[in-house]
Amino acid sequence: MSLPKSIPEVSFFRFLNHANNILKNPLPFHASNFQKLGDIFRLNIGLGKSVLFCRDAGLLQHALQKNQKNYAKSYIQTKDLAKYVGKGLLTAEGEHWQRQRKLIQPAFHKSQLVLLLDTIQQTIFEELKNIKTEKPVDIFPVFNDLAFQTVVKSIFNIAISDADIASLQHTTEATQKMLVQELRQPFLVWWFNLSGKTKKHLDLTQNSRTILKRLVEERKQSNSKHDDLLDMLLSATYEDGTCMEENQLVDEILILFAAGHETTSNALTFTCELLARNPESQAKILEEIRRIKTESNDIMHWIKNASYTKIVIEESMRLYPPAYFIDRVNIEEDSFNGMIIPKGSTLLFSVYEIHRHPDFWTNPAEFIPERFLDENTKFSKNYFPFGAGPRMCIGNNFAMYEMILAIIALVEQFEIIEKKEPIQIKPLITLKPYNAVLEFKSR
Repeated sequence: MSLPKSIPEVSFFRFLNHANNILKNPLPFHASNFQKLGDIFRLNIGLGKSVLFCRDAGLLQHALQKNQKNYAKSYIQTKDLAKYVGKGLLTAEGEHWQRQRKLIQPAFHKSQLVLLLDTIQQTIFEELKNIKTEKPVDIFPVFNDLAFQTVVKSIFNIAISDADIASLQHTTEATQKMLVQELRQPFLVWWFNLSGKTKKHLDLTQNSRTILKRLVEERKQSNSKHDDLLDMLLSATYEDGTCMEENQLVDEILILFAAGHETTSNALTFTCELLARNPESQAKILEEIRRIKTESNDIMHWIKNASYTKIVIEESMRLYPPAYFIDRVNIEEDSFNGMIIPKGSTLLFSVYEIHRHPDFWTNPAEFIPERFLDENTKFSKNYFPFGAGPRMCIGNNFAMYEMILAIIALVEQFEIIEKKEPIQIKPLITLKPYNAVLEFKSR
């Protein structure tokens, strides 16, 4: 009988020695550990605490699907993130999560999303007007505003003041930055609390909740229908016939803001960065756009038939997955391929490393959209841009529709001037682009 495999360890001293670099960008540190130690290692972070870092797609699938009942989200999401965004789908656990998922899932069904396409399309057109031609433009703020505006107007398909939108967006982005500091400098959490820095960000969240409660109340008082996500959430009922309470509804909206705009803006920016470095792909998208628009004026027809545009976005999310880490904690002791995982272990799965694992991906660092023409790759067990299993991102179809329409509108209007410099990244809660400066020319 073979003995259980031991998990290699990275010392607290090595972690502390690289603390400044980890704060700026932890990916090179993790990559070097994976290269030296294999697909899983234990990182000691002090005070007797440790984290298991993993790039084994099989173990990720085991945790998210095959044995998902034994794996819960970690303290990072259920407590640290939840204090800023509440107990919505992203941060809830157990029966509460199951109840909310069952209630909200129909709002994101493809048949319901069709009702939002005109709003999404119009928002994209308006936001792309902010792109200036014949001069360098940092494209990330443009896409960040586009994605946030799309989420806001898909939820509240009514006139919402610029001041309210600006306040909601500022809070969403400021609290994320604060959370990053708390997670990467856990030894300073006492100072963040003592100095009032944490309270300042919690106050921002409370202000957002006040704005959202006012908007929800105005909708209820109006007795009008707008076929937006808020209508769907307000009309949704649990099995006992009751509706969501106000505080829970606000939690879910805050989650949609946090998860629904950040990942999309990142993915759109990285896609444009890749198109700037691959002009032949840009030309193929333009050819596809002209073809599908001669076939029909129907927006859903464009989405369904923009097959090359879709695989370009899929390849972009392989190379630069916005949700680049997935966390879980095992409730009871578990085993996988002869390796014992002690009860209560915190696991951080590196989607970034899984998407670039040389054992599965041919030329993993290269941009090759055509690899997704292979159905075996397209539905791969090594590809997790939206997670997997019961907790797979509820808004994956919404995000793909929005991104396809945004790239169609962008490439139809503008040529992205070729760029040679390497793409820069800034890993925070999500994998963000950095210094995404591009030049555009009107077509």
